[in-house]
Amino acid sequence: MYSNIELFTMIAIIVLLTKPLGTYMYNIFEYKPMRSDKIFLPVENFIYRITGINPEEEMDWKKYALTFLLVNMVMMIITYFILRVQQFLPLNPTGAKNMESSLAFNTVISFMTNTNLQHYAGEDGITFLSQMIVIVFLMFTSAASGLVTAAAIMRGLSKKTTNLGNFYADFVRITVRLLLPISMLATLILVWQGVPQTFAGKVVVDTLEGGKQTIITGPVAVLESIKHLGTNGGGFFKANSSHPFENPTWLTNMIEMLLMMLLPTSLIYTYGLMINNKKHALVLYISLFVIFILLAVGAVYAENHPGVAYSKLYIDGTPYGNYEGKEVRFGVSQSPLFATVTTAFTTGSVDSMHDSYTPLGGAVPLILMMLNTIFGGDGAGLQNIIMYTILTVFLTGLMVGRTPEYLGRKIETKEIKLIALAILVHPFLILFSSALTVMLKVGASSVTNPLYHGLTQVLYEFSSAAANNGSEFAGFIGNTVFMNIMTGLVMFFGRYITIILMLAVAGSMAEKIPAPPSPGTFRTDNAIFGAIFIAVVLIVGALTFFPAVILGPISEFLSMT
Repeated sequence: MYSNIELFTMIAIIVLLTKPLGTYMYNIFEYKPMRSDKIFLPVENFIYRITGINPEEEMDWKKYALTFLLVNMVMMIITYFILRVQQFLPLNPTGAKNMESSLAFNTVISFMTNTNLQHYAGEDGITFLSQMIVIVFLMFTSAASGLVTAAAIMRGLSKKTTNLGNFYADFVRITVRLLLPISMLATLILVWQGVPQTFAGKVVVDTLEGGKQTIITGPVAVLESIKHLGTNGGGFFKANSSHPFENPTWLTNMIEMLLMMLLPTSLIYTYGLMINNKKHALVLYISLFVIFILLAVGAVYAENHPGVAYSKLYIDGTPYGNYEGKEVRFGVSQSPLFATVTTAFTTGSVDSMHDSYTPLGGAVPLILMMLNTIFGGDGAGLQNIIMYTILTVFLTGLMVGRTPEYLGRKIETKEIKLIALAILVHPFLILFSSALTVMLKVGASSVTNPLYHGLTQVLYEFSSAAANNGSEFAGFIGNTVFMNIMTGLVMFFGRYITIILMLAVAGSMAEKIPAPPSPGTFRTDNAIFGAIFIAVVLIVGALTFFPAVILGPISEFLSMT
């Protein structure tokens, strides 16, 4: 009961914030005059001057995509070098060594692609300097990259020009006007709740038994704020948000979930403003929340009612559900709710160990990453939503026997080929990589559980990488040369191929001359479209991944009953 109250309280808060924040992002993307210009314009102009950026330059989709790729590649190269020499740099109170080459390769791709899959221990695997100028830096830039490419796609679908904007100016504006201010506020709130923000490093304390214990602290709060706001994931500590220094109270747990949900939900309202069709955006908004709520309730129920195999587990003589792998301060209700949020919004932050969930409870975050469309991460999630929206319109057009139209523009062969490729990339990366891993001895050695649960571990690892989520089934061994390279490649292609294909779709649609709707035009702003959209998302996901899910969590569930 408590979890349901918490769930609907969060949704109510997010709904209240959606319109004002969505409008604010619309003003940023459309370069509208704002009261905050007095504060932000001098900062932006200073950045333009020292970098030589001309914010007035317009880019078509090819130049926008190329600039996006080049900027991301340069940041990857610089941060890779820092990780490889970090032990020789300052701010290393924990004595972290230089990161091994395959692990550094995996780490920079992980954080640049907004995945934040971690194959290293945050406490001592990385220096404080690297935490700030590699990890936190990439958390900001990867979130900004996703948001600005989404803005470019929205412009392509809404404007009569082939230009999609200026990547550099978009990047600066979204960082200065959105990510930095909200992150600063969230950091102060987290510090107030007990999250450390210090360079003290190791602290030695006296234990109750009379011994000594070394506790690692550090600049944690600043990482936690952008980690959740930017739908990044990673943790300062290996235990991630189950660690009391990252997530000490029920309030911080709620704040972290709200931060994850904040930008992806608000972006849908922004999309409605950009295309001048708020009713269509509302239909998408409600449809996605329907799927999200059903899966969230299912995950909470599964962990509270674990079934026959768990029936003999008691705490003080009373059954409390599946507490394995969960922090008692969050329990069997808040933990699966957090797991649902972090995988629906492709963040990857965890406050419990998903490897310890019941088969059906663990299937929910796995399915959400496989679908990769239920709101999703900052910017990239909206791109996937648009992708499935266009597919829905195309399929309904086939059913009624007329050329499908979206936002007044015809969907033709070129666009649907690009959409089909974008949709196929995600399942191909997951299923091919999983099959290759279980076939090869070097890959199968990372699996720590037999039979069905072992397959689920593999599917989860690559679903997390392909969806740019970053959460893990904690029992899986990820830090091997094979897994570092495999997941690194999956993260890279899962991020960039889809974004480039969607930019190409936006560029193609921008070239078309909009036509006014006719009596035969299929409406996208009513309940019928919402129902078909939900069906397309679920059916495409089911047809693609259902055999794998059957062999993994569903077979495990049936074997336990």
